[in-house]
Amino acid sequence: MSQYPAYDDLPILTANEKAKRCAWGVFDKDGRKDVYGCLNKVTPAVVAKAAAEVTDGVTISLNWPLRVSPKPGFGRKGLSHKVISFVDSPLQIHGFDDEVEFNTQCSSQWDGLCHFYDQDLKRGYNDADPTIQDLVQDYGDDDGDGRLPTLNHWHARGGLATRGVLIDYKSYAERKGLSYSPFTAHKITISAIEEIAHENGIRFQPGDVFILRTGFTEAIEEIADAAERTRLASSPDSAGVEDNIDAVRWFWNRHFSAVAADNPGFEVMRPTKDGVDASGTTADYVLHPNFLALLGLHIGELWDLKALRLWISTKRHGFILA
Repeated sequence: MSQYPAYDDLPILTANEKAKRCAWGVFDKDGRKDVYGCLNKVTPAVVAKAAAEVTDGVTISLNWPLRVSPKPGFGRKGLSHKVISFVDSPLQIHGFDDEVEFNTQCSSQWDGLCHFYDQDLKRGYNDADPTIQDLVQDYGDDDGDGRLPTLNHWHARGGLATRGVLIDYKSYAERKGLSYSPFTAHKITISAIEEIAHENGIRFQPGDVFILRTGFTEAIEEIADAAERTRLASSPDSAGVEDNIDAVRWFWNRHFSAVAADNPGFEVMRPTKDGVDASGTTADYVLHPNFLALLGLHIGELWDLKALRLWISTKRHGFILA
């Protein structure tokens, strides 16, 4: 029996006449509000078990380059890189410094638990409602008392180290003769995910990070024309996990510590609205508000999975993620 409640046993909040299951309070301890969400599922026992996945000593980076697209999607700021010569500084020595500025959503990253609210409750995870200034956290104010469920608190946990599992939907679709573009609102169903897991002998375990390959970042890299890259990187449509409460229930009940993908949003975009595929707007997302705000399940986006996929294809689908 799991130590965590099943989705249908979670507390219910109501807003705008909508009942919502949430994990607010589930991970609270000693009267303190939790700031980690599903990362609490990464226990010392889970980490020790994940360490057994290390057999070959191979390391693979999942970071996608910041400059793959000249202009990130959704109107976000791209990379500004300034190189400073020490010769031109008061130091007057030979060498260089770097200054960089960019939107953290323009390449591989984690969505924090205040990134996307439940749009009816107008709150982030565990009832968080910070101001912009609360989130700036200037020098000397790093929220040391743990008021907000922000990513900087991962440091206090020692970061993240657990088992990752890759669900390679792109390779599955190729084997099955399923043609799709990663730049369309192609839905990846839970039944397909379960079939991939079964075919590859994957048994999900509490604390796993679920990682999905759709082929999005690889398809962007294959486009030589910069203008076309920019257009597709800014496309409102991308293949992703089906957007419904049944999918939310499925992910919670597997007790993942986080999820991630190589696409812009993990879930299918544009979202479904009133039963019509790809007819919704950002406000109609289903997985983002449920995962981040209601359940405390972090979402990784735009991960580079190409090298991992090549290694996995000759080995196994489990590995340690750190």
